Amino acid sequence: MSRALLPDLAPWKASADFRRLWKSGLISNFGSFLTFVALPVQLKDLTESAAAVGAIGAVELLPLIVCGLYGGALADALDKRMLIVWTEAGQGLLSAVLLLNALLPRPALWPLYVVAALSSALVSVQRPALDSLWPRIVAHDDMPAAASLNSLRWTVGGVAGPAVAGVVVAYAGLGWAYAADLLTFAVSLAYIARIAPSPAAEEAAKPDLKAIAEGARYAWSRKELLGTYAVDLAAMFLAMPLAVLPFLADDLHARWALGLMYATIPAGALLVSLTSGWTSRVHRHGVLVVLSAAGWGLAVAAAGVCGNVWLVLLFLAVGGGFDMVSGIFRAAMWNQTIPDELRGRLAGIELLSYSVGPQLGQVRAGGTAAWAGVRASVWSGGLACAGAVGLLALCLPGLMAYDARTNEHAVRMRERRAAVPA
Repeated sequence: MSRALLPDLAPWKASADFRRLWKSGLISNFGSFLTFVALPVQLKDLTESAAAVGAIGAVELLPLIVCGLYGGALADALDKRMLIVWTEAGQGLLSAVLLLNALLPRPALWPLYVVAALSSALVSVQRPALDSLWPRIVAHDDMPAAASLNSLRWTVGGVAGPAVAGVVVAYAGLGWAYAADLLTFAVSLAYIARIAPSPAAEEAAKPDLKAIAEGARYAWSRKELLGTYAVDLAAMFLAMPLAVLPFLADDLHARWALGLMYATIPAGALLVSLTSGWTSRVHRHGVLVVLSAAGWGLAVAAAGVCGNVWLVLLFLAVGGGFDMVSGIFRAAMWNQTIPDELRGRLAGIELLSYSVGPQLGQVRAGGTAAWAGVRASVWSGGLACAGAVGLLALCLPGLMAYDARTNEHAVRMRERRAAVPA
């Protein structure tokens, strides 16, 4: 493989704290995917109800919205490392609750929903702190490379976690999956504890509604940032097919391929992450965000049209690759242009764009499938995504014109970072 395609390791080599944060995230993310698979399996075993399993998304949605916005304000007002440590410890305690419940002779149902809601709240508080911490410990020009490495961390967990979880749940039992998740939180905490403190900026606002509104006003004033949020929301709401994949596998008479369908989207993303060296040499980030989001939609549409399961898998993988490209350049735009004192609140808004969209997208996909059929749900959503992204590009020319070398906000942040002593 050409060295030009390999991931740029400059952030990894330059920052010990970035390495610790990366390792912590890799381990924690892997464990979380064990629970991501085990929890709905346990719900299914206890209820034999698809509606009961689907209700997990409903109980997670409100904490995600409320705590995501407030978590962004907290990330700007408190020490980011401390916030990450406490929320990581809280998630470890929730894994312990799931483990204890699974070991009961007759596991209870209600703790599963309570843990899902509380976990959603903790993740929503933690993510803005995580997303606003690593730009502090990475050089300004290394941020696209750091975004690629962070994407690699997530996609490795997204591919390996569910695969291992399926084996663990099937052959060792739910308790072992929850126990492994608990262990990963303990190891992750050991890495985070070694990261240097990251106190709030001197001009940090108090974590209240006024501070949240200030972040929203700033986002609204930055039309190119607003465009990245809107593009991602449209792509996830209109073209996320995960909810109907079991029915698509049945429609194709290929139930054996369901696991592969779930794995191909993160596998495509992983391939992009492993060959992301080229991303550091791209400066027109807005153009890549738009083109790759449209590519995601078209790939999903192609998967819906195809009647051959191998072509469906191929197009889902291609879609996952496009989605990863979009994610890398969205992250680069956010972290190279947002002032440090606002990063947490803007990360909270970002969390809503990439989390609420997929959850509502499941409702859209399932409803459309019930009305028009499974494959129509997939291809129509993909085409709608491509059309919506094109319309957003026309309405937000600042997004298409964005250039990291000349954008006034990127230039200002570059100068601010250069003025800080190493």
